[in-house]
Amino acid sequence: MIKPPVTFEVVKRISGTLGRAGIIHTPHGDIETPAFVVVGTKGTVKSLKPEDMAEYVGNQVALANTYHLFLQPGADVIKEAGGLHKFSNWDLPTITDSGGFQVFSLGAAFGKGVTKFAKGETDDKTEKSELNVYSKKLAEEHGKLCVIDEEGVTFTSHIDGSMHRFTAERSIEIQHDIGADIIIAFDECTSPTADKAYQEEAMDRTHRWAKRSILAHKQNFEALKKQGLYGVVQGGRHLDLRQTSARTLADMDFDGFGIGGSFSKEDLGEAIQVVNEILPEDKPRHLLGIGEPMDIVEGVRLGCDTFDCVAPTRIARTGTIYERTNDGHKRINLMNSKYRRDFSKPDESCDCYVCQNYTKAYLAHLFHSREMLGAHLASLHNLYYIVNFTKRLREEILLA
Repeated sequence: MIKPPVTFEVVKRISGTLGRAGIIHTPHGDIETPAFVVVGTKGTVKSLKPEDMAEYVGNQVALANTYHLFLQPGADVIKEAGGLHKFSNWDLPTITDSGGFQVFSLGAAFGKGVTKFAKGETDDKTEKSELNVYSKKLAEEHGKLCVIDEEGVTFTSHIDGSMHRFTAERSIEIQHDIGADIIIAFDECTSPTADKAYQEEAMDRTHRWAKRSILAHKQNFEALKKQGLYGVVQGGRHLDLRQTSARTLADMDFDGFGIGGSFSKEDLGEAIQVVNEILPEDKPRHLLGIGEPMDIVEGVRLGCDTFDCVAPTRIARTGTIYERTNDGHKRINLMNSKYRRDFSKPDESCDCYVCQNYTKAYLAHLFHSREMLGAHLASLHNLYYIVNFTKRLREEILLA
């Protein structure tokens, strides 16, 4: 029997909660959890060198995106280069997601402002018809569109409008070529505003794709020795569907689990709890695409082990940084005129390279003058902040 390439051990539990500290063992090293996963969508963390992760950020793991790497430069190029680690010079454990969320967000949801959290409303009937009625002419005319059927998803590239097809098998094949330590089964990510009937339909389809993803993975003997496979819990904002999804996936042969899809901000904690009460305790749980400080605190308490989010670098590129306060955390916008002559550290409580060497006034100057260094330094700070915030949560568990 082949030893799983990705395994998990619980080191200590938080009394009275689902939370725990653990270690995920991967072919490229261990991940001590809870841990924040730095997002490098296209095989690059925006504005950072690969070496910056080890030297200045301190993250243990990075995540790249299957959809984007498939379109540019192509999974075949990455495979020919020797895999993601060699291609990107990433000397740490890596994850690739399935591409399902990006197909959705850059296809059916494009331009609607739909995110993982419900806010506002869209016309469910319109959205549903776009997802289920296939028309090649329509897809060619409307470059930001995806069409979902039982077998997979047909979508047009957001880059050049070319048409492509993802199935569970194709997503796994692409991820095999990319070569990350942890890969994720193809799933359908729905809008937070989709009605319950469609959420259930999409969840059931995700379960069928999950079985096909496992089979596709097991048919590649070489990949099976080097890559672990996660399944993704779906069900939207509906707790009963989340429980059904967790039970169904828990019975499948996955190395870990992602909690994906869409939530109501108010229901996030309850949705995580009902899922993690069901998922196996001896396998890691990743909260996909959510990673604000207080969301991480809640997620850790409720049994999540890893988190990823694009927010730290995304807000950094517009001049916004995290700052610790007496009662928590806040974001500050360095474009605000009051920071032009603020010669204090970006965050007085932070010991990162940026906070030890620069001031708010200097960072504000960089952003006002549109210097590239501004995005670089702000990204270093924000990533260090959130990575080490999550590390401190682990230390608190171990010391309790």
